[in-house]
Amino acid sequence: MPAPPPTVPAPSNHHRPARQVIAVANQKGGVGKTTTTVNLGSALAELGRRVLCVDLDPQGHLTVNMGVERPDDLELTVYDLLCDARVAVGDVRLHADQIGVDFLPANVELAGAELQLVTEIGREAVLREKLQPYLDEYDLVLIDCPPSLGLLCINALVAATDVIIPLQCEYFGMKGMQQLQRTIDRVRAKLNPPLRIAGILPTIHKARTLHAREVLGMVTSHYGDTVFPIQVADSIRFAECPLAGQSILQYAGESDGARAYRELAARVLVRVAEES
Repeated sequence: MPAPPPTVPAPSNHHRPARQVIAVANQKGGVGKTTTTVNLGSALAELGRRVLCVDLDPQGHLTVNMGVERPDDLELTVYDLLCDARVAVGDVRLHADQIGVDFLPANVELAGAELQLVTEIGREAVLREKLQPYLDEYDLVLIDCPPSLGLLCINALVAATDVIIPLQCEYFGMKGMQQLQRTIDRVRAKLNPPLRIAGILPTIHKARTLHAREVLGMVTSHYGDTVFPIQVADSIRFAECPLAGQSILQYAGESDGARAYRELAARVLVRVAEES
């Protein structure tokens, strides 16, 4: 029997800075990072929280999911935020009406940011410095990381208080976890000591296959309570959401996927309450 979802704390009327900046990270592509960022953000907004989502992936999939049909036509994006000292979060920020969150958009131009930043002093902490003045406007900030462990991902880990790791339940996905763990350990040692792994989220889970069940068992036995007691099942509905500019909560609100992300949001908020 899965554990019952926790009781969600009521939203606070006090405008305190965001206590949790969550990097959604895994260097492997196609494991559900963007899906998790969008749907966790939407579930948190549904619970009355003020959420900022940051698209840190040059593919710009989060931006498209937020309803931006042509990201390449945007005047200002996260690229400008990171590479131009004059550009602030407020200049780049957009609002996704259907999903209910603010977001910082990205497009393919962001692929050039790593080369631009490499000569900057304090290059690993540019995102943290840009976000800092705006944290008191939000309850949570979610960062959709690129599928690599380069300078963009390092910026996300330096800005973050926590990491959620979406993990597809297959053997090679589990092997990649070790590399990500080493990167998190290095960032913790040199750049961001308080950084924590909030949890590993099994995604694109094919519960009917023996392989998926075996890998989930191996991950759970190795990482214990770090693995969320939630599995996001494989579903075509997640792929359909971006076309509608919606999250799974609006597109298929009664689906297993919507229930999974609502439970994840509840667990994240309980953790925030415990830490405060």
